[in-house]
Amino acid sequence: MRVVTDIALGAHLRGSAHPESPDRVERVAAALRANSGIFMLEESFEADDATLALVHPQRYIDLVARECEAAEGFGDLSTGDVLIDSSSFSVARRAVGSALRAFERTQGDGAPSFALVRPPGHHAEPARGMGFCIFNNVGIVARSIHANTGARVAILDIDYHHGNGTQALVGEGISYLSSHAWPAYPGSGGPGEQARSASGDVLVNLPIDPRGISTEGFVALWERVAIFLERDLRPEAIVVSAGFDYVRGDPVGDLGIDRSAAGSLARIFARIAGRLDAPLLYVLEGGYDIENVTESILEIAAVHDAGAAGESGASASAIPERLRGILERVERLP
Repeated sequence: MRVVTDIALGAHLRGSAHPESPDRVERVAAALRANSGIFMLEESFEADDATLALVHPQRYIDLVARECEAAEGFGDLSTGDVLIDSSSFSVARRAVGSALRAFERTQGDGAPSFALVRPPGHHAEPARGMGFCIFNNVGIVARSIHANTGARVAILDIDYHHGNGTQALVGEGISYLSSHAWPAYPGSGGPGEQARSASGDVLVNLPIDPRGISTEGFVALWERVAIFLERDLRPEAIVVSAGFDYVRGDPVGDLGIDRSAAGSLARIFARIAGRLDAPLLYVLEGGYDIENVTESILEIAAVHDAGAAGESGASASAIPERLRGILERVERLP
C-alpha cells in the first residue's frame, strides 16, 4: 500500500509535550518503512492560498499566517484550542498538500493511498481552527475532487471525535458520515443530526456511548453504512477520515475497540469502492498511541495488499439499539 508523507511534517510543535506530536508521523513512518508491503512516498508540497480557499476564507488563512509568524515558542491560535509555533502555518499547508498528492496518485493508478499527515483537520471549520486542527485536510481534498472532476464525494469519519468542521461542508457534492463518541468533544454530531441536502448529499451522525462499543458492533455499524452507500448514496469518490483514537488504550479517546477493527473496516471500504468504481483515500486524523496508529495502518495496508475486499462477518445484532434506530431513520431519508 502506498503511504504519502513528508519529513517536514515533524516540525510543528517539536519539543512540546502536546499529544499531537511529531512522533505521530516520524515514529509511525519509521515503523511502516520496515514493512516490505508499504511503499513510502515522501513527495509533497505546500498547498497555496487558492487551494486552502476551497474551504477557508482568506481572512482566516491570513490570520493563521500572521499568528504563526509572530509566535515565540508555543502559543494558542486565537480561534480555539490549537497550539502553534513558527512552523505551524507551513506544516499545515504541507499536510493539505500531502493529502492532495496522495489522491493524485490514487486517481492515477486506482490503488488506494494513505496520507500520513499532521496536524489533523476534521475539527477545523472554515473560519476557525480548533481541536488541534488548523486546515480541514479532507474537506479541501473533497472539494478539490468535486471541483476538478464533478465527482460526488463521501467522507467517512471513523475518529473518536466528531468532525464538526467537515460536517459544515456538507452539500454541493460532499456527504459526511461519521461514527464518534457522544456526548464528547466537540459536542456536535448528536442523534438528531441527520439530513439530505437539496443536491442529494447526506449528513449521517452515528453517536456512540463514550463508555464504548464492542469491536464487532463497531464493524457491523460500518457494514450497515456501506450498504446505504452502495444502495442509496453511490458516491464517486471516498475519503476516509482515519482517526485511530477509538482504539483501546488511546490517551485522548478510547472506545474499547481492538486494533483489528481497522482491517475489518478496510475490507468494507475496499468492497464498496470496488463496486462503485470509486477512488479510495485515507487521511490520518486523530490517534495518540503510536503503536495503535502504526498497527491500525498496517491492518489497512494488509487488506489492500492482499486484495481482501469483502464482507466483514460482523453480526448486525451487535449494533447497539440506539444506533440501529438511527440507521433505520437514515435509510428512510427523503
